[in-house]
Amino acid sequence: MFELSVKTHFSAAHQLVGYDGPCANPHGHNWDVEIFLRGSRLNELGMLMDFREIKGALRETMKELDHVDLNKLPSFVRTNPTSENIARYLHASLAGALNSGHHWVHKVTVCETPGTTASYWEDDCV
Repeated sequence: MFELSVKTHFSAAHQLVGYDGPCANPHGHNWDVEIFLRGSRLNELGMLMDFREIKGALRETMKELDHVDLNKLPSFVRTNPTSENIARYLHASLAGALNSGHHWVHKVTVCETPGTTASYWEDDCV
């Protein structure tokens, strides 16, 4: 089994509706994101997937999140944009763009502050 990871980041505002504390107020973070892809078969060049393709998909997805109010995005109108829900959202978005019969998005990890992470993954199936 092979695993690749690519890191990126985005900046955005959010607030946690129903939360009893300061995060109920609008505020922002500089989120770090790491995506992990897995697969068991390399291509003819000896790669699981070209890092350039992964980075391209990440760039497109980050455009949707970067410098916006996450609470106003359709995906977070009824769901709090917590780190956990952002990781799940990114997993679904990136899986749609990157999964194939040979590799798949295994896990997405989101860090909203240094030392705190939330990860989302599903069963390892294509």
